[in-house]
Amino acid sequence: MHNMNIVQWKPFGELDQIFDDRFSAGFPKVGLDLAIDLYEEKGNVIAKMSLPGIQANELEVSVENDTLTITGRREEEKETEKKDYYSKEIRRGSFSRSISLPSLVDAEKTTAEYKDGVLMVSMPVVTGKQRKLVKVTVQKS
Repeated sequence: MHNMNIVQWKPFGELDQIFDDRFSAGFPKVGLDLAIDLYEEKGNVIAKMSLPGIQANELEVSVENDTLTITGRREEEKETEKKDYYSKEIRRGSFSRSISLPSLVDAEKTTAEYKDGVLMVSMPVVTGKQRKLVKVTVQKS
């Protein structure tokens, strides 16, 4: 009788590994987290994004059709003396995140507030079609 080893076939195992590696390389799990909480409350679609260490004037919020886009920049620290880093995981530079909205919103009445490192965008839900790009001023609290 032959001794047979049974190996479980995972048809997408290698493919999953490739995507995991690419995702990790482009968006590390440490540093700048571009996750957005999106929910509806009192007739508004609300988007919340944690962006610690960013200045309100470095953020740009726009709504076009059914897409919310948040872009910004985290500046490099100005160093007066050389530092010997053991690790440097905080990401610096530009970022952009777009997310599809579940409903059409009134871009003209959209507001954005940045407080304690959290950006909160409030977009009133509307019925009917609206097709234009609107930039939203971020208010610092």
